[in-house]
Amino acid sequence: MVLENRILITGANGFVGTWLQRELASRKSLGGLSVFPVGHGSAAGQRVDITDYHQVAEAIREAKPTAIVHLAAVAAPNDARRAYRRAWDINVTGTMNVAQAAMEIAPHARLIFAGSADAYGESFIEADGEPVTEKAALKPLSVYGATKAAADILLGQLAGEGLKSIRFRPFNHTGPGQSDAYVVPAFARQVAEISAGLKPPLIEVGNLAAQRDFMDVRDVVRAYADAALADIPDAFGRVFNLASGKPRQIHAILDALVEKSGLKIEIRVDPERLRGSEVAIASGDAGAALEVFNWKPEISFETTLIDVLDDWKQRVAAEQDPGARQRTGSAS
Repeated sequence: MVLENRILITGANGFVGTWLQRELASRKSLGGLSVFPVGHGSAAGQRVDITDYHQVAEAIREAKPTAIVHLAAVAAPNDARRAYRRAWDINVTGTMNVAQAAMEIAPHARLIFAGSADAYGESFIEADGEPVTEKAALKPLSVYGATKAAADILLGQLAGEGLKSIRFRPFNHTGPGQSDAYVVPAFARQVAEISAGLKPPLIEVGNLAAQRDFMDVRDVVRAYADAALADIPDAFGRVFNLASGKPRQIHAILDALVEKSGLKIEIRVDPERLRGSEVAIASGDAGAALEVFNWKPEISFETTLIDVLDDWKQRVAAEQDPGARQRTGSAS
């Protein structure tokens, strides 16, 4: 019986890591829980270069974790494409460092890995719109997807050598605080800027026909926290999709944000931005996560969109009036 849960989080100062810390903080009332955030920036509890094995090993040695939630990654697909060597170093070598150090220093700790549904790639095309299960082949079509697939496979192999890994493959997730490098906050920022009178009521877009499976980040981190805290040996070595099973067209998401703003905004297709998506529909089956962790999405997507738009209204206001953010508060 574990008397104290000691959770080490890599990438703790990122978007998902910040929400995971909040989720774990909400559970501290249960007692016996310590959190050790590490990351690459000054906001992290401990600064660690994930590509340096010795730094990773020292962080694990100091924390003596019962679980490690490995979030550190080059997470934006465009960033991975622009700096593919860095993406491979962080997403794959960094994962190998965490896994090796865990096996050598904290062999009883479970390693929760934040993978990605992008690893499925071409399997979405072959599924022809049907939700994919964890049995679908990993056939990534992007640099980011390839790095996540490689790290996923690595941890699956090491599970056979004793690593207590639990691999998640989350589908698209968003929420307050996310960078506008991602589609939902990118739209929300533009709507907020129009609402503030900072730009004309026009949004130029590219191809919005693709359909993606979206969730709220707060639902995703709930799964990570459950895996880190619950004693479920049957989960070790397995992989779990985190998905809603409900693909949403990107155009419909933009329309919903515009509607929630109460503004009349013209959406104009820019031919130069048109680039067909290789994957028309990406959707996942999260039945395994429901069976093992009793996990399913609980936050409605409408609530998520409202929260993201409100967050960007606050951010835009803060850019114009630095005191506005402190007066209103923010989830980011």
